[in-house]
Amino acid sequence: MGRLFGTDGVRGIANTELTCELAFQLGRAGAYVLTKEANYTPRILVAMDTRISGDMLDSALTAGICSVGAQAVSAGIIPTPAVAYLVRKYGLDAGVMISASHNPVEYNGIKFFNHEGYKLSDALEEEIENIILNQKNILPTPTGNHVGAKSFITSALDDYVSFLSKSTDQHFKHLTVALDCANGAAYSAAPMVLQKLGAKVKIIHNDPDGTNINKACGSTHMEDLTTLVKETRADIGFAFDGDADRCLAVDENGNLMDGDKILAICGLDMDTSGTLKNHTIVGTVMSNLGLNIMAQKHNLRVAQTDVGDRYVLEHMMAHGHNLGGEQSGHIIFSDYNTTGDGILTAIQMLSILKRSGKKASELAEVMEVMPQVLVNARVDNAKKNLYMEVPEIQDAITQLENTFAQEGRVLIRTSGTEPLVRVMIEGKNEEKIQQEAKKLALLIEEKLG
Repeated sequence: MGRLFGTDGVRGIANTELTCELAFQLGRAGAYVLTKEANYTPRILVAMDTRISGDMLDSALTAGICSVGAQAVSAGIIPTPAVAYLVRKYGLDAGVMISASHNPVEYNGIKFFNHEGYKLSDALEEEIENIILNQKNILPTPTGNHVGAKSFITSALDDYVSFLSKSTDQHFKHLTVALDCANGAAYSAAPMVLQKLGAKVKIIHNDPDGTNINKACGSTHMEDLTTLVKETRADIGFAFDGDADRCLAVDENGNLMDGDKILAICGLDMDTSGTLKNHTIVGTVMSNLGLNIMAQKHNLRVAQTDVGDRYVLEHMMAHGHNLGGEQSGHIIFSDYNTTGDGILTAIQMLSILKRSGKKASELAEVMEVMPQVLVNARVDNAKKNLYMEVPEIQDAITQLENTFAQEGRVLIRTSGTEPLVRVMIEGKNEEKIQQEAKKLALLIEEKLG
């Protein structure tokens, strides 16, 4: 079966890779590992995004949870960060989100949270995986009144919206905000909370039908949001991904504000107000060099981790930092939540906009983005981690690293969820780095495709 967990839970094409059988097994093993110390009937929150396969996988996952004697508490369609928050609020033993984030509708995923609202460590994921692959016989099979049951929480969305609305002391009256909800889990929560905070909201892609999640919309397709901002003369626009744990922005002129720029704006504002712990922003190896340049100018530090918001959070927790995130828009404000939260990010950005009296484009001037090119090489999934074992690829990478050593950098990494090797080059000459990135990606595809 191979390794089940990637960088963000278990993910694959629903009903072929992520099957009902696997979801059932994940429910059983996950519930057992996360609640085995409990001497009572444990309760596990289960939620999903809007994709059509959610109901199918929810049924299988819930059956697995109940089969080991735990109670599955259904919250329906809510964002991933809502699960992290609500597990803590309700005093539950764990949480599970059924979502494939920004991926197309045919994909789905299952990710776990512990009782504190944190994503699982590698060790816990490996324990769950080992049980599924090698030790299914250790799982309990209760009978009679010891079998678990399913219950429902109808206030989950309202409770999450209430939490978000208390994360700012600002009122957004006179601000026009454009939203692209990706036909995903933000479709209800995002408009609700921003309207509650007084903003005039213009919304697109908030009519999910089960099949249109992330379809030419959301944080991976910013074109419609850019058009909406310009047409409505909005002060700022925000686009979420399918499960709303990431957010990208567009200023009033339609210019992209990615996760690095959001980190720069929020980090500087927090440091100015004395709330940025250790004067440090936590980014990843993919963070733009412009973020480091901004930090140096303002006597801030940027710590870098592997790609993945779980690694960002682990570093934040280990070193006492309270702001971190990724270029892709996973931004973690650990004073408020235990995972990336797209709607919370939008609220914090709007708070800065309101408090400063500046335009979004003026806030964005704090950081100059260095030209950065990312090209995906589509390869055989079983071979994607072998790129450094092919001499021709290794030589090409070494040559590029030498070429850009003085004016940029080269970063090669594999996708945790897709059959891709990502080639990223950063440098001063955008045309040159584009050519070199495409050339290397083609070589990787030729050797590993």
